[in-house]
Amino acid sequence: MNSEFKRIHILNQLLTTIEAYIPLKDKKATSVSKATVGWQLDHSLKVFNAVSDSIANSDPKAYRHQFNFWRTVLFPICYIPRGRARAPKFVLPPEVITSGDLKDQITMAKRHIEILKSLPKRAYFKHFVFGMLSKHQTLRFLEMHTKHHLKIVKDILSVQD
Repeated sequence: MNSEFKRIHILNQLLTTIEAYIPLKDKKATSVSKATVGWQLDHSLKVFNAVSDSIANSDPKAYRHQFNFWRTVLFPICYIPRGRARAPKFVLPPEVITSGDLKDQITMAKRHIEILKSLPKRAYFKHFVFGMLSKHQTLRFLEMHTKHHLKIVKDILSVQD
């Protein structure tokens, strides 16, 4: 199994996991996070869809590989530390998160996966910390970011105030 196919498969599995957590969207554990399970799910999906739109609209000719310390350290271990970065406003969830909206975002994310498959290797997404990410690196980032928020969801559900 080639690495791109593997990443696409993992992203599909992660979307299935997000979907399974939708009924628990109102659960909260303030000792883990100020946000609810729904907030974590909504944010993950907003990032997934925004990054997918960005890479789909990129110009592969403009891609330039550059060394990035944080990418070199964190990508191989598939890890994003908690509480270090703040989400840009356009990927922040609304005050009220509905199951219907989460399901719509999952549908959109699944459509994006099909688009991601067909993009050239030099399609890219520019991240504010990790720099310019190639298609391969973008797939890895989407995996890392989604796993990061799903781990927070699992921690919330294991504690529950």
